[in-house]
Amino acid sequence: MSGGPADGKQAEREAAKDAGGERVAKVIARSGICSRRDAERLIGDGRVAVNGRTLTTPAMLVAPSDRIEVDGALVASRERTRLWLFNKPKGLVTTNRDPEGRQTVFSALPADLPRVLSVGRLDINTEGLLLLTNDGGLARVLELPATGWLRRYRVRAHGNVDQRALDALGHGISIDGMIYGAVEAAVDRVQGTNIWLTIGLREGKNREVKRVLEHLGLSVNRLIRVSYGPFQLGDLEAGEVREVRGRVLRDQLGEKLAKAAGADFDAPIRLPVTADENSRPKQRAARGGKVGGPQAPQEDRPKKLVRKRATGEKPVAAEAQRGRRVKPDSAPKRRSPHADRRRSP
Repeated sequence: MSGGPADGKQAEREAAKDAGGERVAKVIARSGICSRRDAERLIGDGRVAVNGRTLTTPAMLVAPSDRIEVDGALVASRERTRLWLFNKPKGLVTTNRDPEGRQTVFSALPADLPRVLSVGRLDINTEGLLLLTNDGGLARVLELPATGWLRRYRVRAHGNVDQRALDALGHGISIDGMIYGAVEAAVDRVQGTNIWLTIGLREGKNREVKRVLEHLGLSVNRLIRVSYGPFQLGDLEAGEVREVRGRVLRDQLGEKLAKAAGADFDAPIRLPVTADENSRPKQRAARGGKVGGPQAPQEDRPKKLVRKRATGEKPVAAEAQRGRRVKPDSAPKRRSPHADRRRSP
């Protein structure tokens, strides 16, 4: 007796598995279209087809030769895993489409940058380092608190607090039923009725820094992310984008994280398509460009900090992020604001 449709589907899945296949949602996420969770939702909505057949489950395994379509558009083949640093200006929202019509991070990026996802989010009034990647698997892994990468912020707040209260945050805190993990906090300097603090945390709950400091009687009026794991804001100007060299990214991820993310450093880099497909696209902005954004007055900018090494992290100075080798524990030299900036090759 011949097998039914269920047996046929099982045979296809086994064949794809034997051919090195992966779950279709994972493949879609790796292409940079969306996160894996969003890909699963697209499949549930009947918007994904493989070899012309609409999918009803994200459990299907696909082989490299399979044709995957989302909303009728072909999902491109795997591209090399890449990462960019973006100095997010205040006033941009970290979403693809904003129902209120506000400018988004993605609409402000250079036109010849490939489709990217953000690693986590920064709210509209938060400035500083936002990681961008074309690999949904990498974005997911770097967002996980279990990865353990420290996110460090410079904070300006109105009010007073003593170091003892800040030290207590190292044990975690519960606010209105919400439990926050350990927070590193230290006062840097007093500026009139404001104080500058450095805050470090390893999770990314919504408005966590503001809520924790408000619980201590402080009113945050400026929040700048200065590092995410080993990657630092450094001398990146507001609105500027800079790509991390592939070798640096591979070294910083290490074998364990790279495997968990399914990162591919050997796949080709696809050149972005321009309006004239016969013209060669410009690469300057994709490797390191600048978009509009407010610049803080010189006297109001936080001082540049030398990071302390966090457990399991290798600090990457700005020079290394641009591809030049530096000693891991050395602080990058401050460059003249008028100096000609090098872009990643």
